[in-house]
Amino acid sequence: MAMHNDFTTEPCFVISVAARMVGLHAQTLRYYERVGLVHPSRSGGRQRLYSMADVERLRRIKTFTDEMGANLAGAEIAMKLADRVRELEAQVEALTHELARLRAHQHNINTGPSGDN
Repeated sequence: MAMHNDFTTEPCFVISVAARMVGLHAQTLRYYERVGLVHPSRSGGRQRLYSMADVERLRRIKTFTDEMGANLAGAEIAMKLADRVRELEAQVEALTHELARLRAHQHNINTGPSGDN
């Protein structure tokens, strides 16, 4: 799983390739960066490098603007809400695991080492 995540976040596409993958002009990607919708990495030579996660984010933005008719402000709000939902889902998952761990621990305390009570 970590290997997949490393590939997803590894910057590997120059702007022309990322633009082609998404179906947008490179200038549009530069504009999206200027307004803060996407944050590509930079190479040593200051060349923009996009990861698969960046490309997926650009695809979602394009979906909001082209297919759903949202303007960039609406797309930005939708992206922020989607990011927040993912954060909250991760928190719920972590808390669910912690609750299960605590319940198991409490059960072990209540039943004792022999399992009798």
